Amino acid sequence: MSVAAKNIPAPDLVPVRRALLSVSDKSGIVDFARALADRGVEIVSTGGTSAALAKEGIAVRDVSELTGFPEIMDGRVKTLHPGVHGGLLGIRDDAEHAAAMETHGIAPIDLLVINLYPFEQVRFGGGDYATTVENIDIGGPAMLRAAAKNHAYVAVVTEPADYAGILDAMAENGGSLPHRLRQELAAKAFARTAAYDAAISGWFAETLEIGAPVFRAVGGKLQEVMRYGENPHQTAGFYVTGEARPGVATATQLQGKQLSYNNINDTDAAFELVSEFAPDRSAAVAIIKHANPCGVATGATLREAYEKALACDPVSAFGGIVALNRPLDAEAATEIVKIFTEVIIAPEASEEARAIVAAKKNLRLLVTGGLADPRAPGLAVKTVAGGLLVQSRDNGVVDDLDLKVVTKRAPTEKEMADLIFAFRVAKHVKSNAIVYVKDGATVGVGAGQMSRVDSARIAARKAEDAAGAAGLAEPLTKGSAVASDAFFPFADGLLSAVEAGATAVIQPGGSMRDDEVIAAADEHGIAMVMTGMRHFRH
Repeated sequence: MSVAAKNIPAPDLVPVRRALLSVSDKSGIVDFARALADRGVEIVSTGGTSAALAKEGIAVRDVSELTGFPEIMDGRVKTLHPGVHGGLLGIRDDAEHAAAMETHGIAPIDLLVINLYPFEQVRFGGGDYATTVENIDIGGPAMLRAAAKNHAYVAVVTEPADYAGILDAMAENGGSLPHRLRQELAAKAFARTAAYDAAISGWFAETLEIGAPVFRAVGGKLQEVMRYGENPHQTAGFYVTGEARPGVATATQLQGKQLSYNNINDTDAAFELVSEFAPDRSAAVAIIKHANPCGVATGATLREAYEKALACDPVSAFGGIVALNRPLDAEAATEIVKIFTEVIIAPEASEEARAIVAAKKNLRLLVTGGLADPRAPGLAVKTVAGGLLVQSRDNGVVDDLDLKVVTKRAPTEKEMADLIFAFRVAKHVKSNAIVYVKDGATVGVGAGQMSRVDSARIAARKAEDAAGAAGLAEPLTKGSAVASDAFFPFADGLLSAVEAGATAVIQPGGSMRDDEVIAAADEHGIAMVMTGMRHFRH
């Protein structure tokens, strides 16, 4: 019969007389244990934690004294015993439980302090199979769940950040911990074991190449509470998984106000895009607004790349995110700060560049230490009502594809370079996506339209507006290369690009009407290349 069925109310305050401490992360544990001991709390511990406390002169009782059984199997078996779990799960105000504890000599445990084997760090740190498996904690999660279930009588602590709060609460309540705090700690413990198990199951699926496991769990740790979500009436938090991929989740923010939900989303999009461009080939800059690029370009320098990217759509770039594939230098920083920019993200930033950006106190500057690998595997997760859509990351790279010329005219060397550039960018544009490129820079981007024809026309119209702003006689789509993220279902989308002045096109192919589209290209003297890979992005 459950506690609820027996109608045994949880006490408001539970005095802490005995604590079990067993941690892999030993930061702060000595001071915490000493503070507990000073309050007369009996300390019970295991293995390395016990040794660390004893070395500092803290009286500690080994867990084997509770179990009457030594640690065995290299420490794999030490706490999985009624002497421990009975002390955690026993309902103190239940006569039957109390009698069983007395009969079997089980001492109650009032406070459990556990942080788990560092599985996530080992997994994402490149540990081999055997090492990763060995870092799957068994006894720790079992104890956390036991203590959390019995939070009516037991407080459970999962990380050093909670130590100060525990000591403060004990000081305020004469050595006891209140029910509300025990509830909150229990909720956190269950969330911790859930995220831990998600990391383990995710690693197995990845290692064994199981694309769609029967059960899929995702989890992360709160990095920060956002002021609000996508809109002010929505709550939000930023959670990290432990993946070491360079980007917004692992970056160091050097200055500026807190990143918003939309900032993080857009900054991720910007850095993932610019990471497609190898820094040893050329400098590259991507300017993003609402997760779509409004300008992407390469150049001999970051300043040149930025100026070319900005010229694509200077109106939309206002209030955007700027991502760079090389360390931010003073010349580029000087240009970027001339207009209102929300975030700059780069692998690094020179001292001169930092000083220039510092003059804009609200401008966020993030450094990542490197670029993301566009070929690396990973997961993309999207919520739908009642479920999750989980897929592998789109890690297709145009450089790896077998490009096929399907028209009578093959692209020139210059056209081919712009086609590859355009397709690389189109991968990061919301579908339907059309991208015009000329001389290593986007000159028109059409994103997120229901019709591919509309995307082509919008991109061309933006190019006309940009030409007008720059005082050019005609838009740069004249003589450009154009990319489509998916096949042209009809020739009309291609013809819209031809009308805008494009001379070469790259697309995945695969339409039932490919022959009609190819014929239309031949009729207009257009070179067409097919990639065989689609890049839908929703």
